[in-house]
Amino acid sequence: MTETRKNLPGRLLRLLALLQSRREWSGAELAERLGVTDRTLRRDVTRLRGLDYPVEGVTGTAGGYRLISGRNLPPLLLDDDEAIAVALGLVTAADGSVAGIEESSARALAKLEQVLPARLRPRLAALSDAAVAVRHGTAPRVSPDVLAVIAACRRDGRLLSFDYRNRADEVGARRVEPHHLVALRGWWYLIAYDPERADWRTFRADRIERPTPAHARFEPRELPAPDPAAYLTRGLARATYRHTARMTVRLPADAVRAGRFFSIPGEIEDRGADGCAIRLSADSVDLVVQCIAVIAALGAEFTLDAPPEIADRVRTLGRRLTRSSAPSS
Repeated sequence: MTETRKNLPGRLLRLLALLQSRREWSGAELAERLGVTDRTLRRDVTRLRGLDYPVEGVTGTAGGYRLISGRNLPPLLLDDDEAIAVALGLVTAADGSVAGIEESSARALAKLEQVLPARLRPRLAALSDAAVAVRHGTAPRVSPDVLAVIAACRRDGRLLSFDYRNRADEVGARRVEPHHLVALRGWWYLIAYDPERADWRTFRADRIERPTPAHARFEPRELPAPDPAAYLTRGLARATYRHTARMTVRLPADAVRAGRFFSIPGEIEDRGADGCAIRLSADSVDLVVQCIAVIAALGAEFTLDAPPEIADRVRTLGRRLTRSSAPSS
């Protein structure tokens, strides 16, 4: 690379910022934004390509340009808020809140901090001190390459093909429109629309194998939820897993929600004066029993309907608590 970003003229920096801000631009739009002729725009695009920025021409009535994935990693153009957001995300990931990418995040953070302007360092320090990563158990490792392919397909509007291993350890081929990646309690989830099933689906990223971008493109759909996090938590709450228990608690649903210190794997149904009904479902018996204990600790009367493997664990826990709290003679 014979010319560094420091030597790029201001117009090229503005062109690069525009290309990074939207998936696709027409040539006329870019020329108007930059105040240049179409010929000058074409020269500037050629210059960016010479600096290893993969700018692709778009065919059509007026023609256009987009910034695509390339073989090399050219410098990124980030404003102050974007740089802080990236750095804070790396701080959280390097701290272990998202399993499988701690080492990669730490290396990336070290590189970013090395070039971070002095004026931004106090902001990052303050945010890092205020951020707390809450982990619930150890989640399986996820390859950064898998996450990168998914994110690239979402950005470029390309269908994503992959093999998916479900909870029964069965592997099937899937082809979806990736909408969002969401990290929750140390796990990565992909929210996507499945055209073959004509419905939205959620996939655990650690169960995705051999993700491959397809040539076919798609237009982003509107998610049937206020935001990806709300969609994910609602879907996980409604799902039924290997171990399920039901509780009836003489407390309003809002009081139960306010009294918990972590999200429970299930639904809470308000029943007015009778309190609420709670369905707890998870692949782990330990997690279900822990949630029962948290709800019981709220101090309200409750009934429990659970299979023997859960009920026996709850009774054993009750006996241990009774023995430990009994006064010594």
